[in-house]
Amino acid sequence: MIVNLTPHPIRLYADDRPDGIDDLVPGLLHVIEPGERPARLGVVPLSREYRDGVPVEVVQYGHAQGLPRRHAGVSYVVSLPVALALAPRRSDLLVPYREVRDSAGTVIGCRQLAQPV
Repeated sequence: MIVNLTPHPIRLYADDRPDGIDDLVPGLLHVIEPGERPARLGVVPLSREYRDGVPVEVVQYGHAQGLPRRHAGVSYVVSLPVALALAPRRSDLLVPYREVRDSAGTVIGCRQLAQPV
């Protein structure tokens, strides 16, 4: 079972789906609807500094929030930052891979899912 813990539907397209098409239907194989609560990384602000007059917040990214414990046979689609932060400890996390873009360059789906390591 694959559970979507992003705030967006995950549209999976055929490998040969070209980019640059605004219609969402051609090549669409499967849609994984989002869950109720997306997984996110907690953020702890540490300090603020200025670089060339631009405010820069120094932050520490903390534990994932909204991420269930491992369950046998279940994989979770999460954002890339969440997956990368937890990759050494969680082999059940997947991310959208080989994105599909519309004519404006906006990501509308992907051709595969990937497991970051």
